[in-house]
Amino acid sequence: MDNDRVSDETPICSAKGCRTAAVWVLAWNNPKLHTPERRKTWLACEEHREHLSQFLGLRDFLKEVVALDEWERRPAADGRGSAADG
Repeated sequence: MDNDRVSDETPICSAKGCRTAAVWVLAWNNPKLHTPERRKTWLACEEHREHLSQFLGLRDFLKEVVALDEWERRPAADGRGSAADG
């Protein structure tokens, strides 16, 4: 699939105004709101991965960055949100 083309089923980047297919999952947690094991997620295309990672990292929210296909292969665990859980 061409990353610039998306369908209704294609996960898209969480960056404002971006409609590009996501290839990364940025797992994060706001310690003031969430338990330590809880993971919220943003999706990122290649272009916005660094920007979104820096935004979360500056706030000490970013926990890990994982390729979307790898994230989807992981077994669901308590506290882990879905790939579009923003």
